[in-house]
Amino acid sequence: MTTVPTPMTQPLCLRRPALRHFCVRARVARGILAQVTKRVPIDIVMPDGDLIDGGVRRADHAAIEILRPTALFERLAHHPKIGIGEAYMAGDWKAAEGTDLVDVLMPFAERMTTAVPPWLLSLRGVVDRRIPSAQRNSLLGSRRNIEAHYDLSNDLFATFLDETMSYSSALFDDGLPLETQDFEEAQLRKVHAILDMAKVGQDTRLLEIGTGWGTLALEAARRGAVVTSVTLSREQAALARGRVADAGLADRVDIRIQDYREVEGEFDAVVSVEMIEAVGEEYWETYFRTIDERLAPGGIAAVQAILMSHERLLATKHSYGWIQKHIFPGGLIPSLEAISETTDAATTLQITGVDAFGTDYAETLRRWRETFLARWPEVNALGFDETFRRKWEFYLAYCQAGFATGYLDVAQVRFERGGVPTAVA
Repeated sequence: MTTVPTPMTQPLCLRRPALRHFCVRARVARGILAQVTKRVPIDIVMPDGDLIDGGVRRADHAAIEILRPTALFERLAHHPKIGIGEAYMAGDWKAAEGTDLVDVLMPFAERMTTAVPPWLLSLRGVVDRRIPSAQRNSLLGSRRNIEAHYDLSNDLFATFLDETMSYSSALFDDGLPLETQDFEEAQLRKVHAILDMAKVGQDTRLLEIGTGWGTLALEAARRGAVVTSVTLSREQAALARGRVADAGLADRVDIRIQDYREVEGEFDAVVSVEMIEAVGEEYWETYFRTIDERLAPGGIAAVQAILMSHERLLATKHSYGWIQKHIFPGGLIPSLEAISETTDAATTLQITGVDAFGTDYAETLRRWRETFLARWPEVNALGFDETFRRKWEFYLAYCQAGFATGYLDVAQVRFERGGVPTAVA
């Protein structure tokens, strides 16, 4: 197979080399980056070996090596939220020898609101870009957005996921050292935790929104549930159907290529694992209203959601970032407060339980990235190029840093009608 990489942003000064000496923004970007190093414990090393701020290399600091300063500064100047990732994809910078990429990114994640001087943050509107209208999660847009990521190749995902083909956070045992724990067991623990939360058992009529590669549907069917599972990914559906057939559970699992908004019928439970991030704020009410309408009286819904603080959601929800352009088009991570406000306004549902385990996602991502890089020759043989390798290395490390620092969280959230909300676990 041959992949078609997403085009990277090419500022005018990169497209027209004669203008490079006159790019004021690039010179400003270099100055800002030098100021950032005074607020973030990172050494930024220029091609000549000097630090960008003129200081001395510190042994206890992670370090970045700038390989192509002109290109890096111009990318940052014209779109900092996308430019830093695209500069990594292009090979403009790398983590220094002996520094893991996550160690470079974590100090920035820890200081997301303080790394840049406040007066500069107030000017973010000058460089922020609005999310393209083409990424709206309409019925057509959702299919296009999902296909852009999940239909890359089942073989690609199989190279770095565990045997369950689970592409969401595992749930590790708090009582055991992480390094001793089996990845597949941790993924199955996650699946059974959310099935338990929704009280899925013998003859439960279960709707799953977002099939993945079928593991949750299989485990629910093994409990005796009758499962309807919907996905927009043809690649995922094909593999999931094959797994269901091989397990002899085709009479209990119906996997459909269908938008969640088009599902009809009544279900005792609705479960959705890391699907809400792909819904988009515009459709949060529709998503939860659909869950509400599909639940039978006394039914329970359980949603596993990646979360950010409400403050950060409000600050970033309208700006276009690298993840949205290159990894998850149309995606937006909600806050627990936003979910609660949405369900209160649009449904009869109330949050009655929250189990959070964000540090487990950091470990999950660490294992995915380690395996992806170790098996890169196999991925490369599938037709993916070096730019793709750097893109996915950056994506996995970027997300790992977010969860490791607490900037991001993940939780299983239970919804019932007329329940009493509980505190976040």
